[in-house]
Amino acid sequence: MQQNQFLLYGAYGYSGELVARYTIPGPGNPLSELLGEFSLQPILSGRKEEALKQLAAKLSLPYKVIDLNDEATLVAALREVKVVLHAAGPYDFTAKQMIDACLKTGTHYIDLNGDMEVFKLLHNYHSAAVAAGIMILPGAGFDVVPTDCTALWLKKILPDATDLKIAFATPGGGMSRGTAITTGLKLGQPGAVRKGGQIIPQPVGKHGRWIPFFRGSGKKDKKLFVMSIPWGDVFTAYHTTGIPDIETFTGISPLAFPMVKIQGLFNWLLRKPVLQNFITKKMHKGAAGPGDEQRAKASAVVWGQAANAVGKKAIVRLKCPEAYTLTAYTCIIIVQKILKGEFKTGYQTPAGAYGEGLIMEVPGVERKIGD
Repeated sequence: MQQNQFLLYGAYGYSGELVARYTIPGPGNPLSELLGEFSLQPILSGRKEEALKQLAAKLSLPYKVIDLNDEATLVAALREVKVVLHAAGPYDFTAKQMIDACLKTGTHYIDLNGDMEVFKLLHNYHSAAVAAGIMILPGAGFDVVPTDCTALWLKKILPDATDLKIAFATPGGGMSRGTAITTGLKLGQPGAVRKGGQIIPQPVGKHGRWIPFFRGSGKKDKKLFVMSIPWGDVFTAYHTTGIPDIETFTGISPLAFPMVKIQGLFNWLLRKPVLQNFITKKMHKGAAGPGDEQRAKASAVVWGQAANAVGKKAIVRLKCPEAYTLTAYTCIIIVQKILKGEFKTGYQTPAGAYGEGLIMEVPGVERKIGD
């Protein structure tokens, strides 16, 4: 078992390939200095042999063909590494096989999930993970590292906070094929918020508002319209902070918002298997994700506000690299920490495991506290 190796499952997917590329130090890789002498070597993995061969040849990296339903092969591969980065969604269908195998082999598990139901599923493995001496850390990318760190900052600024609102937007960004498919499969399902510590259903887009996002040093704040959605922080931020009331928002065109408001009338149709299959097939034909040039010009912005029972408020805002770039960076940073022995056993959130300053280790991130 080599100290710097980890299994990258779903390596030929859009985010998986970005992670693999950024583990290779050299000109054009902002993480080269961070990697330093402790460079990482992913073992590329997935079930599609031809895709793995092509990527392995392109990046000069080793690979293993593994089907998640082939338990014996999966367990054998995991015994050879300390960490697996699971980058093959939708996680509703892939997380259980991987985490079950990790518990058998004592392999730390991290993933790129942003789905609240999957966070719940993995949280159920906490005691088993503690007993196995491993860490389970889902949401190791844009879902939900920057927002989770924002939540913990706000909790430390305002320890008696009872209400948390988090918003994010991705100006100039795009969506990967995998994210689009996962989103499509969730169409027609209700949204959610947390009230009094409990997750309760709420229509997607029930609330809309304008948020002044921080665009970085030397730039004016820019107001963007956002709507309420069931982002993963409704689950994870409570685990990190204990704040009982949580609502999350994402950017949307104010012109499209009225259509979302009436979506509830058509949820029964959006849940129909025939329509879901049609949407999924369409998305499979789309581009893998935004190109390097688009990612370089785009950004991700986060706004968080905490309030206590008497109305006192605290605000934290972040300006970050584009969402998929950020995902690759944070995954690599977390994998490197685990391989160096920096981890907590059991189910963890990113900020819960590594503190609110984790996001500031990412090149290009800027933070602003207050209005």
